[in-house]
Amino acid sequence: MSAVSLDDYAERARAVLPPAVWDYVAGGSAAEVTLHANRSALDRVAVLPRVLAGVSTANLGTRLLGRPYAMPVGVAPMAYQRLVHPDGELALAAAAGAAGVPYLASTLASTPIEQVAGTGAEVWFQLYWLRERALVRDLLDRVVAAGCRALVVTVDVPVLGRHPRDLRNAFRLPAEVIAANLPGGRDALAHAGAPGLSANDAHTDASFAPALRWADLAWLREHVDLPLVVKGVLDPRDAVEAVRTGADAVVVSNHGGRQLDGAPASVTMLPEVVDAVGDRCQVLLDSGIRGGTDVLRALALGAVGVLVGRPLLWALAVGGEPAARDALALLAAELRDALTLAGCPDPAAAGELRTVAVS
Repeated sequence: MSAVSLDDYAERARAVLPPAVWDYVAGGSAAEVTLHANRSALDRVAVLPRVLAGVSTANLGTRLLGRPYAMPVGVAPMAYQRLVHPDGELALAAAAGAAGVPYLASTLASTPIEQVAGTGAEVWFQLYWLRERALVRDLLDRVVAAGCRALVVTVDVPVLGRHPRDLRNAFRLPAEVIAANLPGGRDALAHAGAPGLSANDAHTDASFAPALRWADLAWLREHVDLPLVVKGVLDPRDAVEAVRTGADAVVVSNHGGRQLDGAPASVTMLPEVVDAVGDRCQVLLDSGIRGGTDVLRALALGAVGVLVGRPLLWALAVGGEPAARDALALLAAELRDALTLAGCPDPAAAGELRTVAVS
């Protein structure tokens, strides 16, 4: 039976994935309070529909970072996609390309950026700041040469959040899954498991610079002539500083509940960030998006678009590129219904809707 909601893919993925891989993707940090808050906070946003608006079928087209896309959705950056399917990033990027939405390739992808960009998708590259600036420069040169459309800097990982599920599972990467964008010598830590330890956490902490500053972002702005997106902003003051430093967009995000546990749900901070930056940059949302109604909620609160992560990874796990295509088509159908029922002819009109907080 075909999936009728994105949650269907989660149920099916859990049945086919090894338990440790399921936990790695599904889990959050510490007690997972923020992970669960993302979902409950979205459910508390009620959207007031407009009636007699003369809308029979909404048009989903939008512009993100000055480029046209088929809907206000991007595929969130997610590491090591070959963990869930042999085709990994190539399949999910191809599905994004077919759907007409941007694909955000992770620094920790299990497929090199050159191959991902070769799928024909519109690729934005997500950068984790590496400890050696020379490696950052080399990676940026590859990103530009590959034809990536934007650079997305993740700023909420000074250190990796503590993930109890991975510690209990002594999680490590299988031999065939590597951090394909990093020098090969860094992979040994990610494959060396030990009881009570996460090899992936050890590898990440050894690779990433722990003390990124605004000056580093300014250096990046000067050295890369691509639209710059700052991902991982919750405090409006940081959003304002990102704009001052040259960001073209910010992503309001708590990393899907995988970093600071006890941080607010992303959608809770979205209106304050939108108010703080005004029309000086675009604002996107991620963390907890599970369907078209959630996209409508984000648009009504002032976002220009959302990034969707885990649901698309579950679809990839279930059936590779065809299932990922189906999941994106299902999301588009849900969003078209939600916009039409709300009386909105297009995503931009959703920004005029009122929302009500419900308990």
